[in-house]
Amino acid sequence: MAENNFPPLPGFIPLKPCFHQDFEEIPDQHRTMCKRLYHLWILYGVTLLVNFLGCMAWMFGGGGVTNFGMSLLWVILFTPCSYVCWFRPIYNAFKTDSSFYFMAFFFVFMAQLCIAIIQAIGIPGWGVCGWLGTISFFGTSVFASIIMLIPTLMFTAVAVVSFVVLTKVHNFYRGSGGSMSKAQEEWVSGSWKNPQGSTAQLSTPDYDNTV
Repeated sequence: MAENNFPPLPGFIPLKPCFHQDFEEIPDQHRTMCKRLYHLWILYGVTLLVNFLGCMAWMFGGGGVTNFGMSLLWVILFTPCSYVCWFRPIYNAFKTDSSFYFMAFFFVFMAQLCIAIIQAIGIPGWGVCGWLGTISFFGTSVFASIIMLIPTLMFTAVAVVSFVVLTKVHNFYRGSGGSMSKAQEEWVSGSWKNPQGSTAQLSTPDYDNTV
């Protein structure tokens, strides 16, 4: 079994990496898309961190502490959870041609897309800047609102890119003959646990010109 190497933790931290990640083990025809999904996860994590700073400016500008506290919770929980819950499934799906992992990705990533849209809208009290919170705060503090606008734009970009990516992966999967029944067969047989036991044999489209 390959040694875990992700996340790449500094030596002084008394913890070990939890996952093995090596894009060279992803088939060539899927590697570009898999890397772009990884970059999308990084973008989402950075967006949550920038949102934390935006909510800090919001708080110092007179917006209260609720959003600041919630924004910290978003960073702590959703950065690792998004990696585990939707990036690892699609990584394993491309690695093993597993319908089960594709279905797991679609289920979680659709929820991720909805969350990104809500974050872009920016409902006050949810710990995200967003359009509603940013626009309404311009009358209180222009400086803080300009800082809040940065994560708002980033959340919007994440939502748009997530929709495009979800559409492309779904079209590819359905075009390759994947289906819910194949995922159910893998679940019943347990073949999704075995990288060599996958039932879904996917076609090999060219991702070079996709998102």
